[in-house]
This record gives sequence, C-alpha cells and structure tokens, in this order.
Amino acid sequence: MKILKSITFATLLFLAVGMNAQNSKDKKIIKDSEKAKENLMTMEVGLDQFFNNSAGYVIFPNVGKGGFIIGGASGNGVVYENGKMVGMADLKKLSVGLQAGGQAITEVIFFETPEDLAEFKDGDFEFSAEASAVALKSGIAVNAKYRDGVAVFALPKAGLMADASVGGQKFDYTPMMK
Repeated sequence: MKILKSITFATLLFLAVGMNAQNSKDKKIIKDSEKAKENLMTMEVGLDQFFNNSAGYVIFPNVGKGGFIIGGASGNGVVYENGKMVGMADLKKLSVGLQAGGQAITEVIFFETPEDLAEFKDGDFEFSAEASAVALKSGIAVNAKYRDGVAVFALPKAGLMADASVGGQKFDYTPMMK
C-alpha cells in the first residue's frame, strides 16, 4: 500500500511540474505574441484590417529557420478567434533544395472565414509547396489579399536567408485548457 501511495504521489508531482513548465513556456509565447502584434500594428499600415476583420489568426513571434541544402523551420505561436486567444500552435517545416543561411522571423497567418480557421484547428491545415508569405515593408499590407482563405505575412527579425517560402509547413493546434 505504501508503494502504491508513493507511486501515486510521484506521478502527481511529475504531472504538476510538467504542467507548470508547459504553462511558463506558454506564458512566454503569449507575451511574445502580444508584443509581436503591437510591433506589427505600429510599423505596418494596413495590417490592422486583417487583425480586425479576419475570422482568426495565429501569431508565431519567433520562427527560426535555416539550412544549407537541407533546411528546416520551427516555431510556437498563439491562435486567436475573433480576437480572443483560443489555443496554442506549433509549426514545423523541412525542405531540400537551393538554400543557405539562417533567419529569425515573426509569422502571422490570417484566416478569412470560420471554416478556414476550423480547418487549421482540426489539424487538416498545411501549406502547399509553392505557398509564400508577404514580406512586410511599409504599406504593403494595404493591397494584400487572401489566397485560398489565408493571408500570410512574415517580418524578418534577424539573419539572412535566401528563402521566403512557407510551403510545406505543417501545424499542430492545442486548445486552451478551461
């Protein structure tokens, strides 16, 4: 009986520590996402129309990508529906081809309709191989349009890489615990 109690206690302790670690990681991602949105809103004329009128969006504040012939990208983000935080997401990309360098970017994906957002949340969402992001420069979002229910923007933070594609990115979505 003592052994069973010890195992139960150890399991609960392990779960509690794991949940706190996850929560602190999520809190940092949420804070970084909020800061990224503030930065995007102040520097980019026209991007506010997407934040205000989309069914939802996901902000990946720190996407790292790099490679030399074989490359990859990964990042964690926050999913918003009608302006309210509803979950967390992560992205992964593996690519092979002419590429060199490394880069850190902020990536924002806007969903035009509730159905487009639902597809992302259901885990059925993946960019086609030729998909690319609009690299943000002053005023560029004014004329940007949705393509297949999605609009993607990328803001370089640091580094240099000869690759602006988002094609082949895969996503996982985790709803917020209530």
